[in-house]
Amino acid sequence: MKNRKNIIHKIVLLGIGAAVIINQGCKKSFLDVNPAGNKAASQFWRDQNDATSAVNAMYANLREWKNIAFAPIAVESMGSDDVEKGSTPTDASFMNDFHFFTANAGEGQLGEPKSGQYQNINFANQILDNVPAINMDATLKARYLAEAKFIRAYSYFRLVRAFGDVPLRLHLPKDASEYNIPRSPKATVWAAIETDLNDAAAVLPQNYSSTEIGHATKGAALALHAKAALYQKKWSDVLNYTTQVMGLGYSLFPNYEQLFRTNNKNNSESIFEIQCMIIPNNPDASNSQYSQVQGVRGVTGGGWGFNVPSPDLASAYEPGDPRRDATIIFRGETTPEGDKIPANTDNPMYNQKSYVPFSQYVSGFNEGAQQDKIVLRYADVLLMNAEAANELGQTQQALNSLEMVRARARQGNPNILPKVTTTDQTALRNAIWHERRVELAMEFDRYFDVIRQGRGQEVFGPRGWKAGKNEVWPIPQNEIDLSAGVLTQNPGY
Repeated sequence: MKNRKNIIHKIVLLGIGAAVIINQGCKKSFLDVNPAGNKAASQFWRDQNDATSAVNAMYANLREWKNIAFAPIAVESMGSDDVEKGSTPTDASFMNDFHFFTANAGEGQLGEPKSGQYQNINFANQILDNVPAINMDATLKARYLAEAKFIRAYSYFRLVRAFGDVPLRLHLPKDASEYNIPRSPKATVWAAIETDLNDAAAVLPQNYSSTEIGHATKGAALALHAKAALYQKKWSDVLNYTTQVMGLGYSLFPNYEQLFRTNNKNNSESIFEIQCMIIPNNPDASNSQYSQVQGVRGVTGGGWGFNVPSPDLASAYEPGDPRRDATIIFRGETTPEGDKIPANTDNPMYNQKSYVPFSQYVSGFNEGAQQDKIVLRYADVLLMNAEAANELGQTQQALNSLEMVRARARQGNPNILPKVTTTDQTALRNAIWHERRVELAMEFDRYFDVIRQGRGQEVFGPRGWKAGKNEVWPIPQNEIDLSAGVLTQNPGY
């Protein structure tokens, strides 16, 4: 089933701090691949071009299988009440172990999302440990180091919310004694994330030229910092960082459904998104399978049909909310882009946010390989701002930020989605939580939102979720075995 087209520009750790990197040029060069540009480890980390190649390779790895495809969907989405496994009942039935919380430490899908994040961290650490010694433009050097800190923080953010305590590696190992390190308490990991994001936000620019779109910005660092603070209930910090982002010129894209289409990549709402595209004559470099894994099953240009919307999600929208049809492809419908969905396809619903119009399919390439994965967008920032303001008793600010999101969803129709006017803190909190669900559905936030809100037992309990255990996933048993017991297991597994 798995089609690993992940032959991309990688930094491979060779001994202590050595690296082999595929060299690349500019103009979104982290989307290109040039095998002839390989350099021997002894010849690398010498000049500015090497630093640029390393940064480009770091970004390229973000779209790799272990980062945005099958196993990350299992760990970051399958536990949610917004989704079901999809595909056919017998295809990858082990995905239901995540949906029904029966996944144990031997589950094979657990290791890939972890190793994917540590690959990103290795890329970042190689840059942070080696680029400072390169004689190059000082401003560009500082920016590259800030970008590496952002990517490292992003990867640790994904690790800590999924697994809790994890090994914290902030430098390349100096000798063999530093390869096998224990898990750090999650509070220590959160602190490291926040330090990296503070450093990154102080250096990163607000925007880039068209040739460098996709690199981390100041807004991305602030928005991710707000999200890290959200998970720790640091409400003043959430309000502070989201307010800063709200002053940087982002705006909600007018058409909710269209903001996810490939012809609107990196739009006014996008704060950080993983760049993916079709590279002519190079399917191996056009390796994203984010859309393919979730695409409409059984049609040319569709996909495998996993991670499908649930009936519970479909019923969660208020009457007339256009986000329902913009989020869910229904069996038998015709999409806004003109694709007729068969009435007899395997699943009644599919993820419309990962959908690429079938006419854009290129034979010989992964379906939807050109679809970016949006990581941070402005609507999320507004809803974080609303939640923090409400928790701090700033009711009007909370209502204002919430209304901005609902007004865009309303799209000029005054007869739907009435303004939320309650000043009761509990009622407003519930309204904001509901808005996060329908606004950010199928974007890999719902599962973690419910847990951080303390509602895991209430929402997921009927499917087997247990407090004191399922707040995090198990540590893969093979990692514990390989560590000779240095790594320990999460409680209950």
